[in-house]
Amino acid sequence: MPRRLQADLLLVLVCAVWGATFVVVKEALRDASTLLFLTLRFTLGAVALMVLVRRVPREAWWPGAATGLFLFLGYFLQTQGLRSTSASHSAFITGLAVVLVPVLSALWSRRFPGWSVTVGVLMALAGLGLLTGLLTFSGTSASISTGDLWTLGCTAAFAVHIILVGHFSARVAPSALAAGQVLTAAVLGAVSFPWAESYFLRLTPGLILAVLITGLFCTAIAYYAQAWAQQFTSATHTALIFSTEPVFAWLTSKVLLGEELTGLAGLGALLILGGIVFAEVAGRRPEPVQV
Repeated sequence: MPRRLQADLLLVLVCAVWGATFVVVKEALRDASTLLFLTLRFTLGAVALMVLVRRVPREAWWPGAATGLFLFLGYFLQTQGLRSTSASHSAFITGLAVVLVPVLSALWSRRFPGWSVTVGVLMALAGLGLLTGLLTFSGTSASISTGDLWTLGCTAAFAVHIILVGHFSARVAPSALAAGQVLTAAVLGAVSFPWAESYFLRLTPGLILAVLITGLFCTAIAYYAQAWAQQFTSATHTALIFSTEPVFAWLTSKVLLGEELTGLAGLGALLILGGIVFAEVAGRRPEPVQV
């Protein structure tokens, strides 16, 4: 199997894990304040990764600090935004990273990402709008709240994080890059939650399970996998694949919670997946003909 395909499948698996654990995290936030929960999650993830790498090599300090800063900013700004905006607004605006990443990547590299990727990105963007209910055949929701503005900042942070991981993944070992960024996020969380929120903690079985799942699978393994995969695929392609996370959250809420979902949401999920397939197939170069 080509490394590019391995990387894409691994990133899809990461999105499946993130999307499937949405319900777990939502329930856990009843027993812990948001930043404290994130601190516990990142701390467990950092400990697991440090067991793997034992120490972060000197050449990974700056890449780990830079990617970890934007990783933490993304989660922090998204959390702030959720205080005064709806979950559908948050999901859609965060998903705008699928558009922002190719724009920032083009400015970074001074290269156009290609028509196949551009069309795939636009298909995924339309799918996100339908999936979250913000885009209908009668128009879009135009109201902007303070929470929406916070979430726009989160989108920019996550977009920069994807680009930085792609930039550093070819220079730093994936395990070291993952350990450095998660350790940075854990430290930033630990120094911020005492003054940034009215923190609380109830050690319930549900909370402990949520910390274990998100710390080990959604953080340690997921960001290690991302650092490895982005050696073989572009930041724009990564952002396009990451737009599948709401699809997996949508499927999980339907299966586990029995939530009724509209036909437009299903169409949105198909558009997101179709955009990824289109970008992959249309952008593939034909094999040379043997004479």
